[in-house]
Amino acid sequence: MKTLTFCEEDVAQMTESDVADLAKRLELDDYPNVFEGLQDWHLLRAVGFQRPEMVEQYYYLLDLEAFDEA
Repeated sequence: MKTLTFCEEDVAQMTESDVADLAKRLELDDYPNVFEGLQDWHLLRAVGFQRPEMVEQYYYLLDLEAFDEA
């Protein structure tokens, strides 16, 4: 089993173009296997937690929207 290969430094060095490319891959959902798609999703999620301004327009890919449980 392959483990995730990104670290905090990778997230810190990502540009808006990198994030856009990542989101585009996730939107196309054309991966050879589910694990590669999941790795991209985890990377986008990590960027979202560390640099939320970069993923604002891609929240729909992350399911991070707030829910009212009242």
